[in-house]
Amino acid sequence: MIPRILVIDDEASIRNLLLNVLKRKGYEVFLADSGQKGIDMFERNHPLITILDLHMLNLNGLEVLSRLRALDPKACVIILTGVGSKELEAKALTLGASDFLKKGFSLFELGEALRRATAQMSKDSVPAMAAGSRGR
Repeated sequence: MIPRILVIDDEASIRNLLLNVLKRKGYEVFLADSGQKGIDMFERNHPLITILDLHMLNLNGLEVLSRLRALDPKACVIILTGVGSKELEAKALTLGASDFLKKGFSLFELGEALRRATAQMSKDSVPAMAAGSRGR
């Protein structure tokens, strides 16, 4: 099964960049240009990782993050921001963001964020699998 990544960003150039890079890395990529569309796509496609812009019109990234976590408390969400602040990062971490990327990121930084997210998900799923197997 090909790992799925959802990109939620209102900037077409960022969506297209991530689409091209992530497809070359072997991911199935879904794109959303607004927070609400992203939430709808998250519900339909159950991505492994979501890359979410913090600053969007109408529904901002923190609101979207909160809704994604309500849908799936273990969802892996990497926050993408052009203008970040320590206060916003702290709030995003409180809401369960997995990692942060500043716009202008390098491909190496993107790869490292994806590696950390995948490693964290693997680590989180091991106890759940072990607990599930004990009840049989």
